[in-house]
Amino acid sequence: MRWKYGDGIAVAATMMLTSGLLFMAMREIWNWSLAKSAAVAGVFLCIDVAFFLANLVKIADGGYVPLLLAGTVYSLMFIWHRGSLAVAQRLNEQSIPIETFMKSIEDRHIPRVPGTGIFLTRTQNDTPPVMTWHVQQNRSLHAQLLVVSATVESVPWIEQADRTRLTQVQPDFWRATLRFGFMEKPDIPATLKRDCADNPDLDFDDAVYYLGRGTIVAREDGQGLAKRQESLYAAMERNSIHFGDFFRLPSNNVVLIGRQIDI
Repeated sequence: MRWKYGDGIAVAATMMLTSGLLFMAMREIWNWSLAKSAAVAGVFLCIDVAFFLANLVKIADGGYVPLLLAGTVYSLMFIWHRGSLAVAQRLNEQSIPIETFMKSIEDRHIPRVPGTGIFLTRTQNDTPPVMTWHVQQNRSLHAQLLVVSATVESVPWIEQADRTRLTQVQPDFWRATLRFGFMEKPDIPATLKRDCADNPDLDFDDAVYYLGRGTIVAREDGQGLAKRQESLYAAMERNSIHFGDFFRLPSNNVVLIGRQIDI
């Protein structure tokens, strides 16, 4: 089979990437100087580049296969990254200050129902859009409010002491930031019960979790993503793992609020 010659290009390219990662580790983790890092990584990189160039003559004989696969995977990851940034930007544009939101709740005499409402959001400041959507649709709001932002960081594990940060931003209004490592299995309900147990105002046993489920559409002003990128990101978003399943939210206590997000 002619495409078997692609193994050499795949291995050589992997070796080059490994040398690049070694350089980054020496600079960012071990805090080596630029000259020392470049000298050590450069030795390996010279050897790797020589192997890679030697295998380029096999591109027509099947070496294009790993290059084509790598380009496809990279393109999908790049579009996912751009789409996620565009969604976060649009949500931040639609958010309003917490003080303004709570004042509008009082002015409009929105009923406050007993219990704790937990609103999961990507935004780090202001009122999460899912809370605004909830009030617009249901015209009510829980008495105790908790906004949760969860992030998976580029480290394998997070120390328990550094996992949760809980702050009170308004009377009966808290914001929690949860951190998880990429090797961990995030469990938001268990984390909140453990780390926020000393707050008697928050009842997690009867809490309701609110999630926003955005339908991705193209922006009408033409300032968003290219049409093909938007369509591909929308398809990946529809087929991605559900937020509630990833963070192990209780399915019987989850409310999904849908809305279109134009990127």
